[in-house]
Parts: sequence; C-alpha cells; structure tokens
Amino acid sequence: MSISFDKALGIHEKALSFRAQRAEVLANNIANADTPNYKARDMDFSSVLAAESEKQQKGGRFALDRTNSKHIEAEGLAMADDTLQYRTPTQPSIDQNTVDAQIEQSNYTENAVGFQASFTLLNSKFKGLVSALRGE
Repeated sequence: MSISFDKALGIHEKALSFRAQRAEVLANNIANADTPNYKARDMDFSSVLAAESEKQQKGGRFALDRTNSKHIEAEGLAMADDTLQYRTPTQPSIDQNTVDAQIEQSNYTENAVGFQASFTLLNSKFKGLVSALRGE
C-alpha cells in the first residue's frame, strides 16, 4: 500500500508556501515604504488558495513556466504576477508611494500567525503519518 502525501497533507503544504510568498511580498512593501513612486502589492491569499484547492481536486499540477529552452523542467509553485494586486492607498502621498507602514506591518503579522498555524497543522499531520507507519 502506497501513501499519497498529496492526499495525506491536503492543501496545507501549498498554504504554507503561499504564506511564505506573501510574507516576501509584504516585507518588500515595508522595505520600500520610503521609495518614491513605489506601489504596494499584495496577494489575495484566500482566492489563490481556493484556486489551488480546485486545481488539486481536478488532479492538476502547478507547473513552472520555462523562459528558456535550456532551463530544467520542474514542478512546483510559482507565484504568477496576475495573483499580485496593487494596493489602493488609503490616503494620497506627495511622492506617490502607496505603502502604509502600519497596514503592511499588520498584514505581515496576520500572515505570520497564519503561517505558524499552517506549519503547526502540517507538523501534526506528519506526526500522525509517522505514528501510522510505526503502528502506534
């Protein structure tokens, strides 16, 4: 009997990866808070995860795009630019920067808590699989 990790772990593995990617985007926004004309970006985590869940249910894989024929083919996660959205500023700024540091820090913290929750859930699933393999 073989174990399918995709079925055993469900969408939680992808959720962890998407949360890590979102953390990178939010950190980039925070780092560019003082950059003139910088446009804050974010991804709608729930819609990206819902699309991935639907893709998994249909048996599809998330493939990487190859930009050069010499690149090695790979399967995995790639955050397409169409999943990133520009944030609408709450108030205009003189330098046309749309980063609101407080909102970005709040979103980053919320994302970090979600990441930790996904990681904890994934850890418990792995512990359950190990227990099942040991016959405990």
